[in-house]
Amino acid sequence: MWCVDDPLRNQAPLGHDLSLPFTHPVLIFASAMVIFLMAPLLMQLFRLPGIVGIILAGAIVGPNGFNLLERDSTIVLLGAVGLLYLMFMAGVEIDLHGFRRHRNRSIGFGALTFLIPQGVGTIVMRFLGYDWPAAILIASMFASHTLLSYPIALRLGVGKQRAVTTAVGGTIITDTAALLVLAIIAASTTGDLDGAFWFRLVAALSIYLMAIWFGLPRLARWFFRNEKTGNVAEYVFVMAALFVGAFFAEFAGVEAIVGAFFVGLALNRLLPEGGPLSNRIHFVGEAVFIPFFLLSVGMLVDVRVFTASSQAWLVTGGMVGTVVLTKFAAAFATRGFFGYSKAEVWTIFGLTVPQAAATLAATLIGIQIGLFDDAVLNGAIAMIVFTVMIGPWAVGKFGRALALEEEEKPYQVADAPERILVPVGNPKSVEPLLNLALLLRSDRSQEPIFPLTVVPNDDRRALEYVATAERLLRHAVDYAAGADVPVTPLTRVDHNFASGIARGATETRASMIVIGWDGRRSRRFSVFGSVLDQVLEFTRQQVLVFKSSVPLNTVETLHLIVPAASERMIGFDGASATVKRLAARLGARIEGLTVGGDAERWTERMNAMPPEAPVRFQSVPDFEALSTRIRQPMRSTDLCLLLSAREGSIAFDPALKDLPSEIAPSFGGGLVVLYPSEDGQTEPATGVSPLPPG
Repeated sequence: MWCVDDPLRNQAPLGHDLSLPFTHPVLIFASAMVIFLMAPLLMQLFRLPGIVGIILAGAIVGPNGFNLLERDSTIVLLGAVGLLYLMFMAGVEIDLHGFRRHRNRSIGFGALTFLIPQGVGTIVMRFLGYDWPAAILIASMFASHTLLSYPIALRLGVGKQRAVTTAVGGTIITDTAALLVLAIIAASTTGDLDGAFWFRLVAALSIYLMAIWFGLPRLARWFFRNEKTGNVAEYVFVMAALFVGAFFAEFAGVEAIVGAFFVGLALNRLLPEGGPLSNRIHFVGEAVFIPFFLLSVGMLVDVRVFTASSQAWLVTGGMVGTVVLTKFAAAFATRGFFGYSKAEVWTIFGLTVPQAAATLAATLIGIQIGLFDDAVLNGAIAMIVFTVMIGPWAVGKFGRALALEEEEKPYQVADAPERILVPVGNPKSVEPLLNLALLLRSDRSQEPIFPLTVVPNDDRRALEYVATAERLLRHAVDYAAGADVPVTPLTRVDHNFASGIARGATETRASMIVIGWDGRRSRRFSVFGSVLDQVLEFTRQQVLVFKSSVPLNTVETLHLIVPAASERMIGFDGASATVKRLAARLGARIEGLTVGGDAERWTERMNAMPPEAPVRFQSVPDFEALSTRIRQPMRSTDLCLLLSAREGSIAFDPALKDLPSEIAPSFGGGLVVLYPSEDGQTEPATGVSPLPPG
C-alpha cells in the first residue's frame, strides 16, 4: 500500500507547537500574512510607507526581538526570491524610451552615485582604522543601493518620470560596479586576482549579457506566439526566465540580483504595462515575495549590538552618516548638472539611499574572507535599518509632489481618459481586441472598457442568442479582470449589427471603438465589408480596425502610414496620441511613411508629442509609390498602422479604399487601420504647431 508523506500530518499537534519560535508551517505562514496585512495599515497612522512597517515587524518578531519567528532556511529562501523579484520588476518597469532619451543622465548619475560614496567611503573607513581592501569593500556597500522604495514610486504613478528613470537607470551602473568591486576584492584576498580571473570575468560576463539581451527576447517571442495553454504558462515562463537568468549571472562573475535586473530589462518590451500578464507579475510580487524579503531583512536587526562598545557606535555612525551624505550629494549634483527640481532631487535620493541587497552580499562575503569584524556587521545592519526608513519616507513625500506636478501640467490629448467600446462576435478575437484596448487605455483613466455583442432581433431565438452573447462577454470580463481593469459588458438586440454597435457607442458615450477584421473584403462594400463599412458610416468616434496575426507584445516596429492632409482632420491630434501611446506601451519604434508630405517635419512633430517613442519618417510621392514600397513581405515583429480617413473627409483619397487589403498580406505582425474622430468638438491643443500643407 502506497503511503504519502504529508508534512502537516507529521507535525505535532498544534497545542504542542506554540513554543517559541513557531515551528508549525501553517502558523509560520499565517503569522507572516498577518504581518503583511497589519503592518502597512499601522504605518498609515504615522504616514510612513507600508514597507517600513514590515521591516520593523520583522525586527520585533524575529530572533533578536520576541523570537516568534526564526530566520530559518524557508524565510531566507523566500526573502532571496523577493529580492530577485524586486530587481526584476525594476527592470521591467523602466521606461526604455525615456531611458534612451535620458541615457546620458542615467550614465552620469550612475557614475556620480558610485564614485562619490566609493571615494569618500574609502577615506572614512581608512580613518576608522581599516586596511585598504576592507575600506574599499565597505565603501562599495555605500555606493550600491537597493530599489526598495521603487514600489512607492509606482503606486504614486511617477514610475516613468524623468528623475525616477534617471535613478533606476543609474542603478545599472552603480550596482554592477559595486558588485564588480566585491568580486575583485574577494579574489585579491584569496590570491586569485590574476590574468585568468580577469579573462574569465570579462569573457563570461560578455557571453552572459549577449545571451540575456539577444537570446532571451527571441525565445520569449517564440514562446508567446506558440503557447496555447493559457496565461498561467506565460507567467511560469517569465518566472523561469527570471530565476534561471539570475542563477547563471553568478557563473558570469556578478551577483544574482544584477542578473534579475538584466532579465527584467530584456523582457521589458514583451511585458507591456496594463496587460494581464504584467498585472499578475506585480500582484504576486507585491502581495507575497517582496514582503517576505522585507520581513527577512527586518529579522537581521539586533538593537542590543549598539550597547556593545564605543567602537561599534563610531563605526556605525561613520557608516550611516557616510552613506546618507554621499548619496544625497550625488542626488543633489543632478540639480546642477540636469536642472532637476527640489522634489526630483529628494525623490532620487529616496530611491538610491536604501541599502539591502548588495550591502548584505558584501557584508556576508567580507566576514567569510576575514576582512570585516562584528563592528562592521553591526554598522551594516544599522545602515540598512536607517536607510530603508528614510528612503521610502523621502519617496513617499516628494514623489507625491512629483505626482501633483505631473497632474498640473498643461492638458495633453495623450492624457485624455478613453472610454473604449470593443464589439466582439468571434470568441477567437476577444483576447486580441481586448489586448489592444488595454494598451490604448490611459493609465489615469477610471473609465471601464465596454465589450459589446449585438444579437439578431429574432423573437423565436432571441433568448438563445442572448445566452450565447453572455457566454462570450463572460470570457471578455474574465480576461480584462486579469489586468485589474473595470469592465461593463453590453448586449444589444438589433436587426442591423452596425446600427447596434453605433447605438452602443452613443449610449456609452464612447470616444474610441476597437473592432476586429478577418482580412477579407466584401465585393459589395468599398473597404472592409458590410458591417465594418457601415460602422464607419454610422459613427463619428475614433475607430480602430484590427487584423490580428501575432501577440501584440511581440511587436518591435510600428510602421505608420500617413496620407497627405491628415493633419487637417478634426481628430488628428487624438489619433496621433493613440499612435504614440501604442508604440510607448509596446516599447516599439515608429517607422513612418508620409504620402506627399515633408518627412523631416513629420518626424519633428511626432517626436515632440507625448509619450516617449522614437519616430523616424520617410516620404513617398504618391499612393502608387507606397504600394510598391509595401508590397514586399515584412517581419513577423512588424505591425502596420494606417492612418486613414472616412469617405468625404478632407484627407480622403480613393486609394484608401484598396489600401487595407493591399497592406494586410505583407505585414506578419498584423494591421491596424485608424480612423480619426470626426466629432464637431475640437480637441485640446498639444502644444505642437501644425504642419504646413504637405
